[in-house]
This record gives sequence, structure tokens and C-alpha cells, in this order.
Amino acid sequence: MSSITLVLPYPLSANRYWKAITIPGRTMMAPTKEATAYKREVAFIARHAGIGDVIRGRVAVSIRLYPARPADWAKRARKDPLHWDDTVRCIDLDNARKVLYDALKGIAFEDDKWIRRDEAERCEPDEHGARVVVTIEPLQRAAIAPGLFGEVAA
Repeated sequence: MSSITLVLPYPLSANRYWKAITIPGRTMMAPTKEATAYKREVAFIARHAGIGDVIRGRVAVSIRLYPARPADWAKRARKDPLHWDDTVRCIDLDNARKVLYDALKGIAFEDDKWIRRDEAERCEPDEHGARVVVTIEPLQRAAIAPGLFGEVAA
């Protein structure tokens, strides 16, 4: 199976994605209605992109997060051409990962436990709007680690 690239809506903050629910004697976290809607939208986009089966086993995931470009972006860019986008509101990459991995679980890959390599980048806002571009690639192990079963590496 080859890699999958999806352009998805900007993810929710993890603070809006999870809510605490209490069952007698126990409190647990559950997705909010907003989270459920986001997951449905991700599934819809994945299906229309031609994804029918999940990638099984090890995967590498790459995330490119594009925050919304503010109306005054040109003014900010003139004032600080190299760092104007540092002032743009954006969720942090760790929260984006958590939300995306939950939304993609069972749709693009089996489970986030199979993610063996991940990279994420916060990109400069552009004319295409707020979004996240996710690439998922199957990983194949070349060989068993040398020396694992007593043999000596050459």
C-alpha cells in the first residue's frame, strides 16, 4: 500500500475535543459532540479521497498545520517579515497530533500505537485557509535487528 495524503479541516483544540464524564465512582474522558462531528468529517473526506482500508501495521505520519491567516497579515509581515506568523493564533502541535490521531484511528491507520515515526510542522498561514495536511506512509521493517538472536553483526 502506498502513502495517503489528506487535506483536513483545522483540528479542534484538545480542550474542546475531550470532556470529563462521571459514572458513579469513576470519572473518564469522552469525545465532545464537536469532536464526534470532526471525526465524521475526517471519515467523510478520507472516503472521498479513495481510502477504503486502513494501513495495517507500522506507519509514519507527517503533519503540516496551517493556521488561519489573519486579515492584518500583510501589516504584520511588513512590521516583522521573518517572524510575523509567530503572532498568529494556532493550537500547539502536540494537541493537533492527539486530535488527529484519534480522528484517523480506524480510518487511515489501525491505531496510534502503530505510529513509529511522526513529524509535525507549524506552517506559515497562506491564502488557502486554516487546514492540516496529513501524510501517512506504511513502514516496512527491513530485517530483524542484528544480534537479537545471538548472531554477531558483520
